[in-house]
Amino acid sequence: MRTYDIIKKKRDGQTLVQNEIQQIIEGYVQGTVPDYQMSAFLMAVFLKGMTDEETFHLTDTMLKSGETVSLAGIKGFTVDKHSTGGVGDKTSLVLGPILAALDLKVAKLSGRGLGHTGGTIDKLESIKGFSCDIPTDKFIEIVNRVGVAIVGQTANLVPADKKMYALRDVTATVDSIPLIAASIMSKKLAIENKGLILDVKVGSGAFMKKLEDARELARLMVSIGKQAGRKVTAVLSNMDEPLGEMIGNSLEVLEAAETLKGKGPSDLTELVKILASEALLISTNRMINQSQASKKVEEVIATGRAFKKLVEMVQAQGGDQTVIENTDRLPISKDIVPLLAENSGFISAIECEEIGLAAMMLGAGRETKEAKIDFKVGLRLLKHVGNKVEKGEILAAVYVNPLLNNEAAIKRLSSAFHISQNPVQPQKLILDIVS
Repeated sequence: MRTYDIIKKKRDGQTLVQNEIQQIIEGYVQGTVPDYQMSAFLMAVFLKGMTDEETFHLTDTMLKSGETVSLAGIKGFTVDKHSTGGVGDKTSLVLGPILAALDLKVAKLSGRGLGHTGGTIDKLESIKGFSCDIPTDKFIEIVNRVGVAIVGQTANLVPADKKMYALRDVTATVDSIPLIAASIMSKKLAIENKGLILDVKVGSGAFMKKLEDARELARLMVSIGKQAGRKVTAVLSNMDEPLGEMIGNSLEVLEAAETLKGKGPSDLTELVKILASEALLISTNRMINQSQASKKVEEVIATGRAFKKLVEMVQAQGGDQTVIENTDRLPISKDIVPLLAENSGFISAIECEEIGLAAMMLGAGRETKEAKIDFKVGLRLLKHVGNKVEKGEILAAVYVNPLLNNEAAIKRLSSAFHISQNPVQPQKLILDIVS
């Protein structure tokens, strides 16, 4: 069938079969399908949607466009976690060691941050000597010995997604649930884990702004995983305000370490406990119940076993573990500017995306892929939605580089806080679980 006919068929709302999807995706990767035809195809999908079966075939074709990562050398139940992105989301740094302490195996490939969302690799590289670029054999060895290793994504993983996303970004076709699901799951399934926990963020600081859209995305990704023979659960969590208190690379490492010691903020602690419990449930084929899983998670935190796994992972990947054992040694700015409340009242909203963009302006994130990150800067939120504040009270501590003009970033931070005269109910963190 001609590419023209495939585009026309989808434009008219008809269902594509596997070989038609393979033909257009493989042709685009190989260069025989030009950008203008792929743009037309993406717009047809955006407008007409895809069935679950079509989306699975799209995902499968995309993941087979490049390398896959075999985890056959790892002994035990391998499980990965993926977050759809947020502000202050240092969940992987906490969850990985907890799962390792539960005798699961976490072989994780992560990315760098761009724009208002942070990247796990950037946070880990704020630890002196830590390397996310290690050979596959050493990666497998660390996972078998420690239980967890986190490395950077390979350049040849799902090249179809890289090409397609670049085109979606300039053709207004990013916000398509089938295309989003295929993009995420092609990368996750290319790494041959047995289990996958998805943290689907919902709210102002997330890609998915509406709960119903996030629920549909979660359902579709779980369906794709099941068709691929994987065990998948999706947790929908609120991202209408940043997760935890710390935003910024070294600051988030600090908060992750404190959370593994049982001293972390309540929302981050709640989320990682839920995610870890779900991972334990799928690893045991749900032979234990939620209460039993939760107790096991709480035990590895209380006994210090989970924190020990973080120390072991840092040491195994060449990092200075003493900065985890003594977080005062982390590279964190000593220049702190207090962000003061301009009025008295109750915090009714914190614009999550604005907080992330302000942190980027401070130097904690990158506006372009080539930009360098300042590991020392960021902020600590001292007030959250629902809290009562007095005029002049500190809303956040801002860790700055004194050599930069930080006025615009601090102004942006200030505008992200909304104060109401009426009491505001704090928001629920866990919105749904799809399994």
